[in-house]
Order: sequence, then structure tokens, then C-alpha cells
Amino acid sequence: HRHVEELEDYLGDVLLELPQWRRTMALKIRQLDTDTISLAIEPLLAELRDKYQAVDDVIAYLSDIKNNLEITIVDCLMPGSSLEAQANSSKKLVLIEQYAPNILVDHKQESGAPVVYEPHPIYQNLFGRIEYANDQGTLVTSYRRICAGSLHQANGGYLILDAEKLLTYPFVWDGLKRALQSGCIEIESPYSELGVNTITLKPEVIPLNVKVILVGSRDIYYLLEELDNEFNEMFKILADFDNYIPLNRESIQQFALLMMKQAADSGARPLTRAAIEGLIEHSCRLSENQHQLSARINDTLEIIGEANLYCRQAQADVIDRAHIEQALAAREYRNGRISQDILEEMLDGTILIDTEGEAIGKINGLTVLEIGGSCFGSPARITTTVYPGSRGIVDIEREAELGQAIHSKGVMILTGYLGHFYAQQFPLAISASIAIEQSYNLIDGDSAALGELCCLISALTRIPIKQSFAITGSINQYGEVQAIGGVNEKIEGFFRLCKARGLNGQHAVIIPSANKRNLMLKQEVIDAVADGLFSVYTVSRVDEALELLTGEIAGEADSDGNYPEMSINFKAISRLKEISEMASEDDKEESAL
Repeated sequence: HRHVEELEDYLGDVLLELPQWRRTMALKIRQLDTDTISLAIEPLLAELRDKYQAVDDVIAYLSDIKNNLEITIVDCLMPGSSLEAQANSSKKLVLIEQYAPNILVDHKQESGAPVVYEPHPIYQNLFGRIEYANDQGTLVTSYRRICAGSLHQANGGYLILDAEKLLTYPFVWDGLKRALQSGCIEIESPYSELGVNTITLKPEVIPLNVKVILVGSRDIYYLLEELDNEFNEMFKILADFDNYIPLNRESIQQFALLMMKQAADSGARPLTRAAIEGLIEHSCRLSENQHQLSARINDTLEIIGEANLYCRQAQADVIDRAHIEQALAAREYRNGRISQDILEEMLDGTILIDTEGEAIGKINGLTVLEIGGSCFGSPARITTTVYPGSRGIVDIEREAELGQAIHSKGVMILTGYLGHFYAQQFPLAISASIAIEQSYNLIDGDSAALGELCCLISALTRIPIKQSFAITGSINQYGEVQAIGGVNEKIEGFFRLCKARGLNGQHAVIIPSANKRNLMLKQEVIDAVADGLFSVYTVSRVDEALELLTGEIAGEADSDGNYPEMSINFKAISRLKEISEMASEDDKEESAL
């Protein structure tokens, strides 16, 4: 027993030092592993340090990787580690997730300043986001799931945004202003300002140096300028593009080259000279000017694709003018359901429009209707009644709350015209009502003022107006006829009705002289005018329109302000004077009572 006790005492003394031995051994093994790992990775890191020695952030990043790799390799890749039983691909994935850099943006040095267009500028697409992965029902993330936004991609260059879309999405406009003012990009949740924090990582703030270009309509620019005090400070340069391009030799050449390039790029067949001429005419029609091309080039380019279809159906080698006209006619047919319905209602008498004979206090006005993408002209009957009294000229559309401000202004001008030309020697006393018949929608614009005045004078003088005429034009108080819009659509709208009923050479349209440069009529109208079946008259004064509509002389005032007897103006003055005297007698009788 004594020997056993001695052995136990000896072993006890020896084993007391065993934990220390184990610690010493573990430290030496770890040091050995560290030295081995350093020897293995140092050549790789040295090569990277030499390559990026001018970039301090990369050098610091490589140093941190080296220090952490020594721990990771021992813990995960050495025998006995937690990942020892897993495949090499799994081990490699762990290292990639932990150490591979997350390249948000990569710009090659020779590529120049970046120019980025963001078609969908929601907050995450603009400022970046942090993505998450589902791991056994738990959302996890890492720095590898930090995604760049358009501001990161355009940093150091230019970012192009659609202003209307930018204002549509929440938080984007305020976030963009904040980034531009602070000069940095911060990836954060847009809901953090509302107290809802959904971000588990906090990426570093990135310095921002970018030029933002907003593209949008004039309305949006003026709206931002008025409602946002910081807008002009941040966006100081305005580029206001015109809607039209002057028609000259250079612009025609560039337009033709663009059309031919579009045909080649889209796989369409070549365009002939006549086809290009047809496209130029269509562009001038869109601009409503003989001397200007429309800047809406895409509207013209789309015609080429449709014309190419008709060209292939005809098995032609080139796209000719006939194919362009087919494409335009097909487009008008697709969009023309409403205009065709209105025309049929006029032909069957549902909508009352006369194109023959004469009538007192009735005239054919011309209107333009815009419904969706369809724009077409249509005649509308204007009627006027005149009776004794001093109520003035009543605009029935305004009283019914269908007439808008500009239309009401045009009617009010009629009183000024009557007073200036007819009531210089006696007070103007008249009661009259003006209406655009069978109109059940809102009416705006003053293009009916000339027709309303001629109709009013017809009712006043009892002189009939030719119903084969239609008229459009704005006027001022001195009887000068002013330009209007949509002149081509208005003429063609009346022409369609006359053609459907049969052209007889008496049908005509009266327009302002100032609109002659806006005439870009369809070929069928031009041919009808050339054959004497249809006419287009231009006038610069009200008297010219009255003579055309009535076939009588309007008459010019002499030095004493008197008009020739039996002239239209003489009859108008006589009738107004008669009404004024009747009103004066009524006033005297009321005073006597």
C-alpha cells in the first residue's frame, strides 16, 4: 500500500502540470497554424497590396482580411472544425460570403463619365437597398446583399430621371433633394423617418458628385418652380425644347436621313423620295404649319412600320407614298369610330346640320373634338334670336354652365363690336340669345365668335345665310378676324359631311386669313377644291365674311359714319335704332306711371 500511495502522490504532482502543458501545446499549435497560414496567404496578399498600394481603403481591407483569415481557417477549415464534414464547395461558399468584396459599381477608367437613365425611379432603385434571404424561416442578410442604386451608378457622371415618375413615388423627391444638398448617399429604409426601422445593416455614407437631369413637361417645371422653394437653387439650368422645327433645306435633309435610318434599323424596306415627302407632309400636319416640322418625331417614325406592312402585302421592293397614305388612312379608321358615328347621325337627321338652302339666324360653325388619342373636326349649328329689350346678348352655353371662360369672353366681345360699329349715335339696347345647338358637353375657345356674330347680324337684319357655308374664326371688338387652332380638322369635318351628301360646287368653308399657313389638308380636299367642287375662303374682317355668307354688300361707312342704303350694316343700324327707340318709349311710359 505504501508504494501505491507514493505512486498516487507522484502522479498527482505530475498531473497538476498537465493543463498547463495542454495550454502551452495549444498555443504552440495555434502559432504554428498561424505561421503556416501566413506563409500560404502572404504571397497572394502581397501581390494585391502591390497592385492597389495607391488605394488606402483597399490596403486597410486586405490587412483586416489577413488578421481575420487566420482565425477563420483554424475555426472552419482545419481538422476538427465545425465545417470539416462539409464539401469543399460549401466551405468555399462560406469564405466567399465572409470575405469576397461586394462591388457596388464598377466603372472602367477608359469609359468616361457614366450617363445613367433610371426608367423606374422608386426609392430602392435610386438610393440602393439591402436584400434578405430566408434561412429556416428567418430573414438574414450580410454586406454581400447590399445593392447599389442609380445614384451610385451615376456617381461622378450624369443621372437622367423622368420628373413625372419622380414625383409619383413616395419619399423619392425629398430623398433626392437631401442627397444632393448633403453631397452623400446613404442606404437606408425610406420608412425610417416614420419610426419603422427595417434595416439591420448600416452601410457607410458614400460621397456624391452627380449631375441630375430632369426630363418632363413645362407644366411640371412650372409646378415645381412655384411649390418648391429649393427647386431653382438645385436645378439652375433650364433647357426649354420647342415643339416645332423650322422647315428648311437642312432640316429636310436631316429628317430624310433619320427616316431612312429608322427604316434600315427596323428591318423595313427602303423609302422612296415620294414616301419621304409624304412623311414630311404628315409631320407638317402634326405641327399645323406649312413651314414647320413637328418635334414629335416618334409619331412619324411609327408610320414607317405600318407602311412597311402594306408594302410587304403588296410584294413591293420599296415603301412608296401610297403605302404611307395607306398607313395613315388605317390609323384614322382605327381611331375614327366616334367621328363616324357623329357623321351618320348628321346624315340620318338626328343631328340637324343643313348643307343646302338659306336660313335666318342659323349658321354652321366648326368645332374640334379631342377624345383620347383621337382628334377630329365636326360642324355644329349656331342659332341666334333677337327681340326688343335691353337684356343684352345671352350666352345660353354659359347660362347652362357648359360654356367655359374663353368661349364666354368671345360672346362678350360681340357687344363691343355692335356698340363700336352700330351704336355711336344712340344707346345700344338689344336682347338676343346665342346657342350652339345639340351640344351637351363643355365648350371652350373663341373660334365660334365670328360665326356667332354673323348669325346675330342675320337674325337682327332678317337677311338669310347660305347653309352651304361653314365658318370659324375669332374676332376682336374692331371686327378684325383672328387665327384659330385645328383649322385642318375643322375643314375636313365639314368636307366629310358635304361629300357624303354630294358635293355640288356650292359648299365652302370660311377661315381667318392668318390661318393660311396652317393649311395642311388631305389630298381628297385639295382635289375637290381643284375640281371646283369645294371652296376654302379666307377673311380678315367681319364684313368680308358677311358678304360671302349672304351674297349682299356689307357697306363701308362714309366720313359721317353713314352706311349705303340697303347694305347689311345699314340694315343692322336701322334695326338697332328701332329697338332702341322702342326701349326709350317703354322707359317713358314707365316713368309716367
